[in-house]
Amino acid sequence: MSPMTAATVELHESGDAALRVVAVSDDSERNWSTVHRLAQWLEFAGAEGVHGAVPTYDSVLVEFDPCATSARQVGAYVRMGLRQLDSDGIPARIPREFDVPVVYGGPYGPDLESVAAQQQLSPEGIIALHSAKTYVIRCLGAPAGSPMMDGPDFPFPVPRLKDPRLSVPAGAVAVAGRQAVIAPATAPGGWCVIGQTPLGLLNIATEPLVPYLPGDVLRFRPIPAEEFSVYAGQELRAVQ
Repeated sequence: MSPMTAATVELHESGDAALRVVAVSDDSERNWSTVHRLAQWLEFAGAEGVHGAVPTYDSVLVEFDPCATSARQVGAYVRMGLRQLDSDGIPARIPREFDVPVVYGGPYGPDLESVAAQQQLSPEGIIALHSAKTYVIRCLGAPAGSPMMDGPDFPFPVPRLKDPRLSVPAGAVAVAGRQAVIAPATAPGGWCVIGQTPLGLLNIATEPLVPYLPGDVLRFRPIPAEEFSVYAGQELRAVQ
């Protein structure tokens, strides 16, 4: 299947060394596809002075050296890239799949009961919905390359904690609003933690630091608490 036509974009200067490209169509999938394909095109094209492209859900921050180029020149280059995406496309990267074992509830998921009450479901119902979906990693966020994903098909958005935790452990599986995430590293956090994976996501000795990229897919697989130690110390790896 050929890539969808690129969305219309708006260009906004972000300081003197970056340009924010925002997709503005009414189709969220089209917006996401546009900014990620553009970021990939910029990476391969190698424009002089452009040294980074960081895509999110509907925008990409294009970083450049203001001593080597200008926002106006980068904007022209971006528009050329969008035209090329529509005419030629770029080679599609095959998404990799990740299987994520999770212990839900108890000390591993301290907010499971409260999320279940807020959603008017049982804890088992929350687990079933959370582990039923195949998730697309939309972008990498903080801290340390967190895989940001559209959330599970809960009845209602999940409110954030009124009092954020000072420390959320690495591997925490959390939800907030209509989003889902896994914490690669220990950090403060205000999302509701419903489980924890024993697998390691972050490896500071490797490049890249995390094994996944936007566009990869993952599934959560419930495991009993007694199996946590079986996986502890292992790293998350693609199954294909």
